[in-house]
Amino acid sequence: MAKREVMSYIYSYEEDNFTSYENETPYIVDPTTLSCEKEPLPPTTALTLCVILIAIFLLAVPGNLLVGWVISTSRKALTPSDAYLFHLTIADGLLALTIPFMAVELIKGWIFGDFMCKFLSLVTEANFYTSIIFLACISIDRYLVIVHASGNLRSHQRKCSRLLCAAVWALGWALALPALFKDASKLTCSETFDIGSATSWRNATRGFRHIFGFLLPLVVMVTCYSITIERLLRTRGFRKHRAMKVIIAVVIVFLLCWTPHHLTMMIDTLMRTDVILFNCAFRRAVNFALVFTQILALSHSCINPFLYAFVGEKFRDNMMQLVNRKARQERMSGSKFSRSTSQTSEGNGTLL
Repeated sequence: MAKREVMSYIYSYEEDNFTSYENETPYIVDPTTLSCEKEPLPPTTALTLCVILIAIFLLAVPGNLLVGWVISTSRKALTPSDAYLFHLTIADGLLALTIPFMAVELIKGWIFGDFMCKFLSLVTEANFYTSIIFLACISIDRYLVIVHASGNLRSHQRKCSRLLCAAVWALGWALALPALFKDASKLTCSETFDIGSATSWRNATRGFRHIFGFLLPLVVMVTCYSITIERLLRTRGFRKHRAMKVIIAVVIVFLLCWTPHHLTMMIDTLMRTDVILFNCAFRRAVNFALVFTQILALSHSCINPFLYAFVGEKFRDNMMQLVNRKARQERMSGSKFSRSTSQTSEGNGTLL
């Protein structure tokens, strides 16, 4: 009797799951009901991406430090563009400092705990926003200088630049607050929305990211630089060609670095909202693309010093003057020390 009950239970279970040994009907699984787990990257791929991240880190930190040093030690009053560039180097430098943690995560997963997950995500998001907004501020300032050149306007811009820099930092950190929804679990640092609809929260945060972190700054840059180039084309002189090359390079590099990442995020959002049909293979491809395009976007932090500083003739002149001052200071200090070691000199400081 017990044997019959057991067999009856087995038959009932098989019937409920549309499987029968008698007619050999296969068990059909609905793919939409299965989770598509995020697979770890192949070791070779992870190691390659890790090397690229370290290279970006080694270029971004010294490059931005050098630009910030040259700007901050300038004897001349800073123009609004110089002020924005200085704050841009701070944002890019702080963003670059988070890169080693990402490199470790690619190899070993997230091992730094929940607090560091939230903190580093907040720093990354805040400096991501501030970096791009300062790029837009520089484009606006160059537009005003070239198209609406005026002494009174220039003086007014210098007064407003400090207030605008503070406002940009406040806006960047405010827009980064959704990063606090991230938690460390299963060796990953990912978003977990526990309040309300997770889909609504994700769509809202990504909408802010696309609008304030890409589309709006891009519209401002393209508009300002288009008008600026049109004005430069009507002027004479060799310098206009150099300025046009730098302007075009800025827009092209911005698009190359950030467009793939935002397009991939949009595809990921459309897949999560069922606008794009679910496919596990495509899901894994999008996951990999998110990692790769994020690394490509981070490379923008090490390219900025070359575009805004090393290519600029003004920066090179200021850097050479600073280096020459330091060299003269060292020679004069050595000369004074060799002439007399028994006297103390009150002027052995920097020759500024």
